[in-house]
Amino acid sequence: MTQPNKQKFVCLDCETTGLDVNNDRIIEVAIAKFTTSEIIETFESLIDPGCVIPEASIAIHHITPEMVVGKPSIAAVLPTVLQLIDNSIIVGHGIKFDIDVIANAAERAGIPCRIRENRYLDTLRMARSYGESPINSLEQLRKHFNIPLEGAHRAMSDVIVNIEVFKYLLKPYHSMEKLFEVLSHPIQLKIMPFGPHKGRPFKEVPIEYLRWAANKDFDQDLLFSLRSEIKRRKSGSLFTQVGNPFNEL
Repeated sequence: MTQPNKQKFVCLDCETTGLDVNNDRIIEVAIAKFTTSEIIETFESLIDPGCVIPEASIAIHHITPEMVVGKPSIAAVLPTVLQLIDNSIIVGHGIKFDIDVIANAAERAGIPCRIRENRYLDTLRMARSYGESPINSLEQLRKHFNIPLEGAHRAMSDVIVNIEVFKYLLKPYHSMEKLFEVLSHPIQLKIMPFGPHKGRPFKEVPIEYLRWAANKDFDQDLLFSLRSEIKRRKSGSLFTQVGNPFNEL
């Protein structure tokens, strides 16, 4: 078995012009190679995306067009980023997004990239499995674990916080194999994470909304939770019908 404290990881975070992994562009990247006891090496850079940065995105990360003027292109920094990642386990919050935007940027630049072959650990899913934080955003997990604030919502500050959150979420696991085994299965969510019923237990969400959401392109945990609740209600209604002889009267 591989003990977590014997393992090297990389934590990755990208700030982008939006949330479309195919069409939006990276405007900042930060990465840290670390163990559970120390940060070994870091790299961060603002990126000139070569396109407009929408106001909605600026409101989140506060990276303005003026800040990226004269900064390197993503093609210029990708070799350094990919070399630092190498074949390490990648850690991040919603990390599949960051992996996909890096892979797509490398493809557009014609740079060989095997990042999608790396094993990765999503701290969002780890937090869902942990189950003790009412909200699983990185900021709320920081507060939940009493981790000091690292500053504005920027790539490297998010990486540093993410590493500390990861170390707390890692504590119950005595082997990497056990952690990967747990995350190989869908995780049952307790409350609706977003939308008009955000924060409500699944059992309180209207069935029409559950059915609508269950057919959308959501992540595996949410789809599993939605479909499990629909199945539970179907079983419950059948039981009620069988148990009540006056049901059809």
